[in-house]
Amino acid sequence: MLPPSPGAVLLAALLAGAAQAAEPPLVPPCVATARFDLAAGSPEGALEVCASADEPTTFFFDSRLAVEAVEFQPENRLADWSVGKEGLSLNVIPKTGYLPGERVRVTVRFADGALPATASFWLVGHASRGTRRVEVFRQPRPPEVLKKERDEAQAEARQCQEDKARILAEREGPGGLMEAAWLEGAGVVASKDIELDLRKRPATALGLDDAWSYSYTRTKETRPASVAVRLLLLNPGTEPWTLAGAALVDSTGEEVELTRWQQEPIPANGAGAVVVGIEGESAQLGCPCTLKLWEAGGPRTVTLGNVTFPEGKARAQ
Repeated sequence: MLPPSPGAVLLAALLAGAAQAAEPPLVPPCVATARFDLAAGSPEGALEVCASADEPTTFFFDSRLAVEAVEFQPENRLADWSVGKEGLSLNVIPKTGYLPGERVRVTVRFADGALPATASFWLVGHASRGTRRVEVFRQPRPPEVLKKERDEAQAEARQCQEDKARILAEREGPGGLMEAAWLEGAGVVASKDIELDLRKRPATALGLDDAWSYSYTRTKETRPASVAVRLLLLNPGTEPWTLAGAALVDSTGEEVELTRWQQEPIPANGAGAVVVGIEGESAQLGCPCTLKLWEAGGPRTVTLGNVTFPEGKARAQ
């Protein structure tokens, strides 16, 4: 069983451990809204869009579709699909069991006969989340629209740079147990045994031997600055299992991706620990939550419901 070491586990594993770990495995880039500009020139091959089982992805077009000319290959991997009344949208829902990395090719034909006459997309299976809105532009867009998108992209890039600088600055502090002791002096790290509370989904591929959740609350604050979960997982398969991504879904349906750390792959017919967590405003989710873990390009996922975090009452100074 995993010891509930309150400071060392949360900080040493999540913060110091993540800083010392190698680059995490790549996860297909998935965004809530994707934009494709066909007017800029026909892309080489089909465009890729993330999709998740039982969750809709809606395509919005600026030109009408020929409804009878929408094609799917293979045809039997969608639970439902429909074209909007005006022929300007296409809604698709992959079937239950749509696997990470699985692909369905979607081809649409436009009704006016102008070029480009068709557009193709790959629905690429993602274990946790798919792209909800896909905007497809076939006609040239006004300069003010392009300027707005450029400004939004630049603002997002600046935010990423600021986040990167902050993370690098934090890594300059002490690591491991010393960092845990340092932060314990500036707040409270609380731990909670949640193994018996968790609800495993039927499709969960790995077993669960132990589970602890943690929260860190700064001095004079009442809401957590960071939360984490440590799991001891059992791999019944014949291949090692490597954590590639993690997400937490709160009681309102809001989903956030988590920082993840795993010292080494969980061996076949063996056990191993993983730590996932998040800090900042995203750590203040309304739980009970659902935790999703997935491996790179593989179908073996872990989904655990009823995840909760301990309340840590910060010390006053």
